[in-house]
Amino acid sequence: MHLPALPVLAATLVLGPGVLPATGAEEVEHYAAASSETLAEAMENLAAYNAKVEAVMARDDLGVQDMEEVHEYTYTMEQAVARIASEVEKIAVVLERVHLSSEGDNPHALRGATEVYLEMTAPLTE
Repeated sequence: MHLPALPVLAATLVLGPGVLPATGAEEVEHYAAASSETLAEAMENLAAYNAKVEAVMARDDLGVQDMEEVHEYTYTMEQAVARIASEVEKIAVVLERVHLSSEGDNPHALRGATEVYLEMTAPLTE
């Protein structure tokens, strides 16, 4: 996942250099992430893995294994959030088409854009 430079810089300034990806000898073990190929999959994964993290955080004492468990979950969560962000950007473009169509005099264009918009946003509103 590629992050824009400004947010990475801001995160680094606020949280310190530990937020940057590890390189070389600093590489950490990576885990396989659950697939988030669609917005619906991403939403399902985010809900499921948020629940898993909440369960770990509810434990009285957090040990190294607990922290590693959360670390493993974040791989799926990061992919899910990236998919959601990507899809929301696309939704914004279609919503603008709905907006502009609603200002015009072409009901067919409005219906078409709105149909696409509602289909795209369904996983967010279910």
